[in-house]
Amino acid sequence: MTHSFVVHIPDAALEPEALDPAQIVSGTPEVTGKVVWESEDGRQVRGIWQITPSVVTDTEADEVFVVVSGSATIEIEGGPTLHVGPGDMAVLHEGDRTTWTVHETLRKVYAIGL
Repeated sequence: MTHSFVVHIPDAALEPEALDPAQIVSGTPEVTGKVVWESEDGRQVRGIWQITPSVVTDTEADEVFVVVSGSATIEIEGGPTLHVGPGDMAVLHEGDRTTWTVHETLRKVYAIGL
């Protein structure tokens, strides 16, 4: 059992994360992150994620996130274009094909359900 805890997100230490080169549209994105909690069955994940300015593509999981710092435009294929910045909460659906244009280094806290 994991006990309750607190993490100060703005200055939390993050670890480098691999990004498939096929996802990079432009720029040289540096991606870092940290899983702060995961359910025993691995179906729920909570964490922090950060990406430097760039344009990248992704296929999303069911996710809710809140932007702590930075900004981005997220184009959802066949759906809306989201503009996110500090304090914004966004919901992405499993299978959404997205293009992220990161304007300023973006740090978010997320919850994913698999």
